[in-house]
Amino acid sequence: MIITELENRKDYLPKGSTVQTIYFGGGTPSLLNEQEIESIVNAIHKHFSLDLLEFTLEANPDDLEADRLKTFKSLGVDRLSIGIQSFDEHVLRFYNRAHNAEESLKAINTAQKAGFEKLSIDLIYGFPYDNHEIWAKDLKQALLLDPGHISSYALTIEPKTAFGNWLKKGKLKEATEDFQAEQFEMLQEAMAASGYLQYEISNFGKEGQFAIHNTNYWMGLPYLGIGPSAHSFDGKSRGYNVANNALYIKAIKNGEIPFQIDDLSKEDLINEYILTSLRTIWGCSLEKLKNDFGVSLDEKEISELKNQGMISKKKEIIFLTDKGKLLADTIAASLFI
Repeated sequence: MIITELENRKDYLPKGSTVQTIYFGGGTPSLLNEQEIESIVNAIHKHFSLDLLEFTLEANPDDLEADRLKTFKSLGVDRLSIGIQSFDEHVLRFYNRAHNAEESLKAINTAQKAGFEKLSIDLIYGFPYDNHEIWAKDLKQALLLDPGHISSYALTIEPKTAFGNWLKKGKLKEATEDFQAEQFEMLQEAMAASGYLQYEISNFGKEGQFAIHNTNYWMGLPYLGIGPSAHSFDGKSRGYNVANNALYIKAIKNGEIPFQIDDLSKEDLINEYILTSLRTIWGCSLEKLKNDFGVSLDEKEISELKNQGMISKKKEIIFLTDKGKLLADTIAASLFI
């Protein structure tokens, strides 16, 4: 199905585009066997012009055995994104993860020995607890491993999930915003002290270890997403694949492309640029807004945000301060056209 969709959508990206990054993510692509991954990679090479700078594969720790790592490397994968989440056994059981802490440590060690120089691990903060002890230990362990790149996100509890049901029934107490903010600040301090740059609000990397694929997204470059729930962007519109697996398969079998398109207005594109650029170390360029879109942001609002210590301004670029990063979406919305 994936290969069929690749063929059907080979003309989606702007004419003359060269694919620089491949990202196998969503679900657990590391469960695919060698033939399945190879056939998808071959289809990408067949239908697109490639000048690859990065090929990332998402993986769970318990999938990363030495033989499989060797296979991934032989197929061109040069970067692994490993879903660690936590090194605490109690927390892992709470998250219903298939791996344990020992497997996490082993997976990273095995990947490094297999020659993967680009590694990223995911950590979740905001686990409801009496203090920050667990989070402090997770940060210490992660930085001892020194993977080069760490992505970290707050625990979010959605209504129609197991956590949501537990919360509703009183079986789970959600962490407060202040508790999560404190852990986010701990994250920032620990990363900075270990030489990791916060190049995007949730992503920290050493020099040369920034995720190219995700950076291209924040820079507003076009990308094509394949498979159920995948999103795409061609520079003018966004496409959303159907999330339901059965409906996706049925559509592909019927020769249809199972996605809907949202055409973006000029205002949409401007606001998306403000939202995504502010999240990054490169900031939001006021000159770009003038040159590309013919708009200027509200100087009074910018001054107020500066006075509040939420943003800084260097030349014609505005950046979120560490304080501002806690309220990134709110600040971006206040600047929207």
